[in-house]
Amino acid sequence: MPLTFRKSFRILPGVRLNINKKSWSITTGGKNGPRYTRSSTGRRTTSMDLPGPFGWRRTTRSRRTSG
Repeated sequence: MPLTFRKSFRILPGVRLNINKKSWSITTGGKNGPRYTRSSTGRRTTSMDLPGPFGWRRTTRSRRTSG
């Protein structure tokens, strides 16, 4: 089993900084509503925990432009 690196820091109430080997992301919200995540790779995820075995997630990947 390979070893992985992942670390999460709470920088403000309701805001987390997540760091792994290849990228980082900022997550906001989540306690009583949707959770929004933006990654350094351009991925944007909106997710929400629903009662029971249900969950909802939408992920979009934006194109990075070189300038």
